[in-house]
Amino acid sequence: MKISYQWLKRYIDTDLELDEILTVLTDIGLEVDGVERFESVRGGLEGVVVGEVLTCTDHPDSDHLHLTEVAVGREEPLKIVCGAPNVAAGQKVLVATVGAVLYPTDAQEGFKIKKSRIRGADSFGMICAEDELGIGTGHEGIMVLPQEAVPGTPAAAFLGLESDTVIEIGLTPNRADAMSHYGVARDLAAFLKAHGRRAELTLPGTEGFDDGGLPAAQIAVECPEGAPRYAGVVISGVRIGPSPDWMQNCLRAIGLNPKNNVVDITNFVLHELGQPLHSFDADRIAGGRVVVKTCAEGTKFVTLDGVERTLSERDLMICDAEKPMCIAGVMGGRDSGVSDATVNIFLESAYFNPVWIRKSARRHGINSDASFRFERGADPNLQVYAAKRAALLMKELAGGTISSDIADIYPAPIGDFVFDVSLRRINALIGKEIPEETLRRIIGALEVKILAEKGDGELTVAVPPYRVDVRREAD
Repeated sequence: MKISYQWLKRYIDTDLELDEILTVLTDIGLEVDGVERFESVRGGLEGVVVGEVLTCTDHPDSDHLHLTEVAVGREEPLKIVCGAPNVAAGQKVLVATVGAVLYPTDAQEGFKIKKSRIRGADSFGMICAEDELGIGTGHEGIMVLPQEAVPGTPAAAFLGLESDTVIEIGLTPNRADAMSHYGVARDLAAFLKAHGRRAELTLPGTEGFDDGGLPAAQIAVECPEGAPRYAGVVISGVRIGPSPDWMQNCLRAIGLNPKNNVVDITNFVLHELGQPLHSFDADRIAGGRVVVKTCAEGTKFVTLDGVERTLSERDLMICDAEKPMCIAGVMGGRDSGVSDATVNIFLESAYFNPVWIRKSARRHGINSDASFRFERGADPNLQVYAAKRAALLMKELAGGTISSDIADIYPAPIGDFVFDVSLRRINALIGKEIPEETLRRIIGALEVKILAEKGDGELTVAVPPYRVDVRREAD
């Protein structure tokens, strides 16, 4: 699992340096398998700076080349031969200086800027177009910057390019609680608190969510065994388009390709919180009603990847009044998902039975980001918050309007795991004498509540259900 360091820092405020964080993660069971650098533009535009074209004259031996002098924040301006038709004196431009390595758009390999001699004139750099820098596709001429750009400013700083460190964690299957940036931050904070160090956890607020007293989305759950909790909300009037650079950079850093603002938002929240979401085109939901149920054995269904699949009567399906739309928690359907023409969205946020999802995923040979989490156990207390978080992002980034209240169907709430613990037996199992004060501090940092004390270190504890692997004393 990949974790972006910059993304992680959104949720935890600590004085730990990166190297210390890497050590702590491995110490607490989130083993760091590797670390790599991410740059929003390959090469980070190192050696590329803002320049000001001081002079621009025609090359005497060419009908299209120009001789320029460009100030780049050094004592002397650079002499650069430029073939762009739009270059002119007085412009602010981006200049690749000698030694810079550029990675043009769609190029596999980079090329290094060297001192050159062109038609008898020395050239000490290159005035660049978008595609030559790898930041766009434009090649009709050089990039012309606003006049307030300051010569000598690194291009990365001027353009606000981001760099990041990506942490590869070898996550064991039992650690469903850590399959997100917030989950990792939460465990990191638990370690720090247990050791008396500062760690502040933060989640984005949802105070701006206002349904205006609207009626809830229309949902019926006919198979509560497969879907113990199912929530949904409608967002209307969205405009499908690119997501902002900050979100695209977050997704690219962990190896995901941005698609559009709506899809990117659901992917962002998935990797932020560990809660899978699914967006349906609300105008394709026949009858305007979502039904969670099973279908008859042998029912045919075409998934998002274009494959026709034969359903089992034990596949949990998200349906409308006429047809199945999605294999719950596994993969959406070809005809119900978000497209460039989508205007209205039904957003699903659910807790599905891990056994049901695991069997459906294996039955159909599908391993999706959603099934990976659902089959290991999601947090059954997160659905409404995740729906609000995504809906607010769609309002902000896609111009949507929240047009329903959240329907939250949760007939049998899942409680904490409650059991007895002996601090004395914990020491016997571990084989190390840990002071009782330390044990109690660790238990509290892990958000485990002590419900009762029976004397001699015998406790009754309540473990939050997101810690799916802690259900008994030995755990």
